[in-house]
Amino acid sequence: MPHDLSHLDAALAAYPRVALLEGPTPIQKLSRLSQLPELNGCNLYVKRDDLTGLGGGGNKLRKLEFLLGEALAENADTLVTWGGFQSNHARLTAAVAARHGLACELILTPSAVRSDNDFCHNGNVLLDDLFGAKVHRLPRGVAPDVYANELLGRLKAQGKKPFLMPLGGSSPRGSLGYAACAAEILHQADALGLQFDKIIVPNGSAGTHSGLLAGVTLARSATHILGYSVLASEEQALATTLEKSRQTLHLLDASITLDEHLINVDGSQRGEAYGAPTAAMLEAVRLLASHEGLLTDPVYGGKAFAGLLAAVRRGDYPPASNLLFVMTGGLPGLFAYRSAFE
Repeated sequence: MPHDLSHLDAALAAYPRVALLEGPTPIQKLSRLSQLPELNGCNLYVKRDDLTGLGGGGNKLRKLEFLLGEALAENADTLVTWGGFQSNHARLTAAVAARHGLACELILTPSAVRSDNDFCHNGNVLLDDLFGAKVHRLPRGVAPDVYANELLGRLKAQGKKPFLMPLGGSSPRGSLGYAACAAEILHQADALGLQFDKIIVPNGSAGTHSGLLAGVTLARSATHILGYSVLASEEQALATTLEKSRQTLHLLDASITLDEHLINVDGSQRGEAYGAPTAAMLEAVRLLASHEGLLTDPVYGGKAFAGLLAAVRRGDYPPASNLLFVMTGGLPGLFAYRSAFE
């Protein structure tokens, strides 16, 4: 029976939104991978949120649709955000600002695990400059949120109207982008005649996971969401995802309470630190590329896909399970991790 998405669609329509995608991103079956005996007869599909076009694409554009809507409603003329040197969110914020004629100030923090030339000057960092953003590279030990508030004060003193984008775009308002994506996925599943048993995502700042969970909850879908933590410990990621899911769901329908048992986070693929390469990630990126011609990034998608592969190989899912992996983009990060793949 098709999903009734009218309640979810109406709730999302209450918030200002700027279209940044060309339309729904496709769902594709990983036909060759699904035929591998080691994957035990599971059907693997991908939601191609790497194909979002603007600025090199990626999942952050869905969040930016709602954040930019909020910023323009406040008459902002400058977008400010912060993240790591290879932040996909920073890169796409810069691209969105360029598209809409806004100034952009990016605050980038150094990595605890990488300082090689490719990481510091290639990938997203190169693109930030091409999009015309002003980049503030913080030295180690400087708190980016404190620096951001000081920068906002300076910009306001200059007569500008800055709008602070949250880390990863993952405020409750930004997470609405993935509640909208949940509706898109359920529409597509109905059209394909599929019921996805699980949707698998990377969990960094938790906005993608939280938005999807809020969306499927409001749509009363039986599909479960699983996030592989790549930033925080499993315990921290669980707490953050629960809080953001509840906040996002509250924006959509304040009468619904989210059951904390629906929060499903796996911390097994994080490695020693955020952004640290793992053997499982390297193998997963190579497997997806060599069998399907698809590229996923080393920080988010590579680790989450490694988790999916491990679970399927262990037999965690029965044969014929339909599993949807959200490809969140971040392709420029591959070029920043050249040495890790050598």
